[in-house]
Amino acid sequence: MSELIHSASEDNFDREVMMSDGPVLVDFWAPWCGPCRALQPTLEEVAEMYGAALKVVKVDIESHPRLAERFGVRSIPLLALFAEGSERGRATGILTKTRLCHFIDSHL
Repeated sequence: MSELIHSASEDNFDREVMMSDGPVLVDFWAPWCGPCRALQPTLEEVAEMYGAALKVVKVDIESHPRLAERFGVRSIPLLALFAEGSERGRATGILTKTRLCHFIDSHL
């Protein structure tokens, strides 16, 4: 995983995401999910492009099923955008870099 992308667990999710000073893009994923792995390079590009303006966090739903339940994750990859402690939008499936940037920009 890129040093620009962080991991969140049930123990640190609220601190990393809900209490973050800026917007956070959360990728709910699982190691066995092919589309999740295919999305990784796009997430890395977006994390680099936005820099400090956007925090990117990954949540492995197999390791942290209570987070998947808490946020109603039904299919993966699921990208959820959080700002000021609340969810602003979500998208499922593989997004191109252009579509992902549009998703982020339209919800901030």
